Amino acid sequence: MKTSVITMADIEQDRGLLKKAGQIIRQGGLVAFPTETVYGLGANGLDERACKRIYEAKGRPSDNPLILTVPDLAGATAVVARFSHLEKALIERFWPGPLTLVLPRKACVPDAATGGLDTVALRCPDHAICQAFLQEAGVPVAGPSANRSTRPSPTTAAEVLHDMDGRIDMIIDGGMCHIGVESTIIECTGPAEVTILRPGGVTPTMLAEVAESVVLDAPLVQGIGTPKAPGMKYRHYAPNAPMVVFVGTVERVATSIRQAYQEALAKGQNVGLLVSQEVADAVAAEHCYVWGTHGDVIALANQLYTGLLSFDTDRVDVILAEGVISKGLGLAVMNRMKKAAGGHVIEV
Repeated sequence: MKTSVITMADIEQDRGLLKKAGQIIRQGGLVAFPTETVYGLGANGLDERACKRIYEAKGRPSDNPLILTVPDLAGATAVVARFSHLEKALIERFWPGPLTLVLPRKACVPDAATGGLDTVALRCPDHAICQAFLQEAGVPVAGPSANRSTRPSPTTAAEVLHDMDGRIDMIIDGGMCHIGVESTIIECTGPAEVTILRPGGVTPTMLAEVAESVVLDAPLVQGIGTPKAPGMKYRHYAPNAPMVVFVGTVERVATSIRQAYQEALAKGQNVGLLVSQEVADAVAAEHCYVWGTHGDVIALANQLYTGLLSFDTDRVDVILAEGVISKGLGLAVMNRMKKAAGGHVIEV
């Protein structure tokens, strides 16, 4: 298969390209598309075979549910059996945006899109090109991240092409995603309670503006049990090299990373650093990806996956990374970093 890449300069002028992308989806093909979070790998969410092609392209376990994307609430009603008052309020507040809701599905949604569950994960992205693409597709589009399974999610079309060249029909290049970590996934577990299954761009504080109670799913907090959310059941977000994450003040993180860096060099290892500018200045390593200034959660979220993927190109043996406090958006960032590091996070 030859993968074509189309660059969107102007939505209206390039409407013909989007119509072609929509046709590919309706015919059972695969199209990668930009969102505000990461690039998604799109297929017709109502086509069993097309959804299975996503699993094949990604090398993704078939019991790992897909997220379906829709352009608006009307698109959601085509696949959702019913909405509670709280679910409607959350949709009104956060759609379009980086919030995915787990909702009871209609019979038209195939098992291949839900991992065999009786629910469907659904979101409406806040991205103009994505919105136009979904409108042209005319069907709910299954859209997990457009990367090989377990790998860091792509935030640029070039990163999608690296993993998916020859595996999918088309990539819509809409530039770099501006959030950089995947959507928050929630389930309404009571008339006024929201359970966070996967942290993301919508924070617990933001959810608390609508719901009386916001809790974290037990497997997310304790690391035991079976996660309910797409992308949370298996090893994920991982670069090729093993990674250790350090969290603390600039001084303590710099001291700890400098020591670990020197120990790795003594073993003859090639080391990559994913750190703030302050820590980079203190350590002065050769392979250093600076994501921003210390404590800038938004910058780290935006640069995390690109930074991790850069070390695959540099072919490092170990990655030493600087994390942030698990609060607000930092909860999502550290969730991804912990999974990428296999749980090897050190508070210093």
